[in-house]
Amino acid sequence: TVNCLDQHVEKSPNRVALIWERDEPGTAVHVTYRELLDLTCRLANTLKKYGIQKGDRVAIYMSVSPLAVAAMLACARIGAVHSVIFAGFSAEALAGRIVDSGCKAVITYNQGVRGGRTTELKATVDKAVKNCPSIKHVFVAQRTDNKVQMGDRDIPLEEEMTKADSICTPESMDSEDVLFMLYTSGSTGKPKGIVHTQAGYLLYAALTHKYVFDYQQGDVFGCVADIGWITGHSYVVYGPLCNGATSVLFESTPVYPDPGRYWEVVQRLKINQFYGAPTAIRLLLNYGDEWVKKYDRSSLKVLGSVGEPINKEAWQWFYQVVGEGRCALVDTWWQTETGGICIAPRPSEEKAEIVPAMAMRPFFGIVPVLMDENGEVIEGNDVSGALCIAQPWPGMARTIHGDHQRFVDAYFKAYPGYYFTGDGAYRSQKGYYQITGRMDDIINISGHRLGTAEIEDAMADHPEVPETAVVGYPHKIKGEGAFAFIVLKEQTVRVDHIKEELKTLVASKIAKYAVPDHILVVKRLPKTRSGKIMRRLLRKVVTEQSGNMGDVTTLDDPSVVKEILDAYQKYKEKSSS
Repeated sequence: TVNCLDQHVEKSPNRVALIWERDEPGTAVHVTYRELLDLTCRLANTLKKYGIQKGDRVAIYMSVSPLAVAAMLACARIGAVHSVIFAGFSAEALAGRIVDSGCKAVITYNQGVRGGRTTELKATVDKAVKNCPSIKHVFVAQRTDNKVQMGDRDIPLEEEMTKADSICTPESMDSEDVLFMLYTSGSTGKPKGIVHTQAGYLLYAALTHKYVFDYQQGDVFGCVADIGWITGHSYVVYGPLCNGATSVLFESTPVYPDPGRYWEVVQRLKINQFYGAPTAIRLLLNYGDEWVKKYDRSSLKVLGSVGEPINKEAWQWFYQVVGEGRCALVDTWWQTETGGICIAPRPSEEKAEIVPAMAMRPFFGIVPVLMDENGEVIEGNDVSGALCIAQPWPGMARTIHGDHQRFVDAYFKAYPGYYFTGDGAYRSQKGYYQITGRMDDIINISGHRLGTAEIEDAMADHPEVPETAVVGYPHKIKGEGAFAFIVLKEQTVRVDHIKEELKTLVASKIAKYAVPDHILVVKRLPKTRSGKIMRRLLRKVVTEQSGNMGDVTTLDDPSVVKEILDAYQKYKEKSSS
């Protein structure tokens, strides 16, 4: 926090640190570096008063706001480890993450506000902490004026902060002490707590923020990501604040109150760098150009894309329509595990070419390699393979909380001596990198990374559904959607009813965005003789490449393929009618 706050307060205390673009249009709140330090210290002293110490884990379940940023920085200031949990997660998903990390406290709001609707954050926390013995206190801030139920362990946060001292001496930390953990999906059902440490993470977030976006002092940096994701950690909070930037906190949605919201905000706040997700761009593209052209975007200098590969059509629209063909568009590739941007078109030589929909150039110190099936490095250009990184960099994750073996197995076992990203990539004739997508059972729904196993586990709780298999399929807006194949215990008339129950299950166990778009009932799933489901075949069915099923000799009974294809055709005809 000294790097993010104190150093700037000494030099320019009245510089704006955060502009909170609240859900209610046109009600932005400006917070200076001095004010943010004051908030942070009061919150830090409140945590200390209630027994939070160096090394303790604290869960933050809040919508995007200055107080949420202060909560992160307050943990950092006293040496506690924050675990921000996206405020759209269900009580069950929240509880699982609290239990896994052994959090001592939760910081939350009475309610959240997004897209004109309120969400019951405190009620969700209450439900979650029933199953979390490690939680001693729940700190509750007020986002709305509505009263919520307060129990024995609940503490009204703002009330306590007004009583607290506004000076809090920062804890002295080692460069390799833990700064935060953040849960992300793995290819098994259980999310993994990715651990980032102090010095390397902050250095990498700050450098990539400065050089990839060409951030200049006085710019207004607009990253519209939620703080519940790594993008929000690195490019809403830590990177910009370390660089003394003015960072926008966007609480709303791209279409509230109308599809011009982003561009109205760009005009009103005079945003210079705009960093967002392809899924939002694809959504807005469908509403046409007039929503963009209605607003003055002349302040924009750099556009950025994050969270999934951007398709050419969305890239062109973002570049030509939003950026008027005059802003550099950086398609950034990185992961929760890498801490910051690893491959992006900038920094580069002045005016160097940018190829649409390509991440292109590795950042300082990043050495990408492509590997073949035999674990050999692929030399030369115009080649594809598994994307690995050949040497360590400051921002890389250090472990998975409580499971270092899983960390080693997931990232360093497949290609010994290399970090395996889980992504496939293509290196062009000119030596530029293009990410082609995940190589495992992980899908990307609207920029949310989700293991298909998590959705399967959620649906498996239904008493009438013994077996499920979920695969991703291309979706016009979301990038990918989830398509579920299910086997029922007995042929039943309640099929539609069961499908609705399954959707509710997934929403309550994970989050609404994880709910499959399609659920298809089949008699059985394609399995190998050892009982492993061949999801690759299901993917071929839903992407309609059934003419090219590849090797099906390992299937226990190859006739299952035709069975599923017939069921899929029937389902498609029914849907289109």
